[in-house]
Amino acid sequence: MKIFLLGGTKDSTNIIEFIKRNYDAYILTTTTTEYGAKLAREGGSDDTIARPLLKDEITEIIIDGKFDILIDATHPFAEHITQTSAIIAKELKIPYIRFERPTTNLENIDTSRIHYVNSFTDAGKLIENDFPKGNVLHFAGANTMEDVLKYVSCERFYPRILKVPSSLEKCKELNVNPNHIIPMTGAASANENIELIEKYGASVMITKESGEIGGVIEKIDAANKKDIAVIMIQRPEIKEVEKKDMVSNLNELGHKLKTYFKKID
Repeated sequence: MKIFLLGGTKDSTNIIEFIKRNYDAYILTTTTTEYGAKLAREGGSDDTIARPLLKDEITEIIIDGKFDILIDATHPFAEHITQTSAIIAKELKIPYIRFERPTTNLENIDTSRIHYVNSFTDAGKLIENDFPKGNVLHFAGANTMEDVLKYVSCERFYPRILKVPSSLEKCKELNVNPNHIIPMTGAASANENIELIEKYGASVMITKESGEIGGVIEKIDAANKKDIAVIMIQRPEIKEVEKKDMVSNLNELGHKLKTYFKKID
């Protein structure tokens, strides 16, 4: 079997390792960065593409490569590529699986400091109106900064991002102070987040509802301990993806894949 995997997340690396351990498969993983491709290769991906792909390019690669199945393991907030991949699979009549990490279980966590919004524009407006003092820790990636910075001054803004050329260029375009950039190497611990809150005098942090693997609990824990606000952007609902095509863990993925693969003994 040949698998076309839309990756770039920790989830996608886990999927590669799981499939390679249990099935006879060739995997091509696409990511938007070389860093993501490096992680995919380390996980066992047979080949990688390290740049954003247009719809026609994905379609052409799947057809020319005679891929049997498309797995979308992109970030829960990568709305456009998830919409596109579901449409492509339907057009090409190939099996489609959307792997989406479960939402964060906050059952035993103090959520009193969380403010839920539906967009980064709403996050910026909320900060402008309700949190005019103190600095802002932006824990939501470089591509989401622009909408926030329409309402929040760069003097208050401290983004934690991957120090890759595209992200640094985005910071430059938006006049983000280079000294405000916090290098990201993965999900931070609660103590690391506390250190950042203290170091930068933050009164609020912005994060996506990206699940436990995205470090959401550690962010909330740090905010609670330092008594600052958390602005949580809720996940988009993507109507192109049918519920029957979604899985949220490796066991569910394995159950679905059994219908497509002969499992290795």
